[in-house]
Amino acid sequence: MNNLLTAYVAWVRQMPIVSAMIQFAILGTFGEIISRWLKAKKIHYPFSTWLTLWKMVVWAILAIGIKYAFKGFEGCVEYLELHSYLPQLSTFGKAFAISAFMNTSFGLTLMFGHRILDNVFEKKINWANIDKSCYSLLWFWIPAHTVTFMLPELYRIGLAALWSVVLGVILGLFSQK
Repeated sequence: MNNLLTAYVAWVRQMPIVSAMIQFAILGTFGEIISRWLKAKKIHYPFSTWLTLWKMVVWAILAIGIKYAFKGFEGCVEYLELHSYLPQLSTFGKAFAISAFMNTSFGLTLMFGHRILDNVFEKKINWANIDKSCYSLLWFWIPAHTVTFMLPELYRIGLAALWSVVLGVILGLFSQK
């Protein structure tokens, strides 16, 4: 197990953008698949091959933005702290501030961008439940990313990609027929 973790850390350190893209392509798509399984109450493959590939590409594209947002919002909070626009924050306080700033601004852009890219492939305009997606920023993503930002940087993207699976499970359970 230790060798696997060492290899993972080396890979993330050596290829931060590519590793983020691959992790989100796999885990983000898997979260969508699980959500469909739970909604239908049966294990089946819900997407065509091309739609699966498109979803993986979309998640990989989103991962680039997520990776940069993680660094950018962390830097923003550190700047605000350094220049006394925020008080000196505890580890939890800093993680919460980064998560809150990121999810209430970039999170909305990410949600709408994700929906637009989904709509492109399916050649339809589907804004159904976008409000519920936006609310997930408050009840799920801010707490989840608070935990994420309490970790060392090399583990953050991996956990964020895993949170996509967790959210897929939650959404699948809430939308069961």
